[in-house]
Amino acid sequence: MKQAEALRERYLRDPLPIRLGGLAANLARVSSFSSHAGHEQVVEGMLEESKWFIEWTAREAAPATQELLADCQRQLARWQLAWSEIWRDPTRRAAVAEHARVWSQRVMEVAGLLEPSAARPAKGTEPN
Repeated sequence: MKQAEALRERYLRDPLPIRLGGLAANLARVSSFSSHAGHEQVVEGMLEESKWFIEWTAREAAPATQELLADCQRQLARWQLAWSEIWRDPTRRAAVAEHARVWSQRVMEVAGLLEPSAARPAKGTEPN
C-alpha cells in the first residue's frame, strides 16, 4: 500500500484537468494493451489504478463529471469481477478494449482536453 500512497501523492499534485488526462491515458492503455493476450495482469492492474485515479479525483470535479467518473468506476469494477472470463474470450476482450477507448475519449472531453464527439455509445451500453 505504500506504493499506492506514493502514487496518490504524486497524482494529486497535478491540476484536475491533468489528473483527468492521466485517467484517460490509463484507459487508452487498457484499450491498446488488450490486443495482446499476454498482457492480462498488466491490464488488470491498469483497471485497479484507474479506479484509484477516479476515487482521488471525483470529489473535486463538477457534478456532471462526478457522475461520469462514478459510471466509469462502476464499469471498471464490473469488468474486474469477471476479468478471467473476459480475458479468455477474445470477443469480450475486444469489447472491453473498445469501451475503454470510448471512456478515455469521454474523460478527455470533460477534462477539456478534447473536443466533444458526436459518435459515442449511449449511456449504459458498455459491456459487463
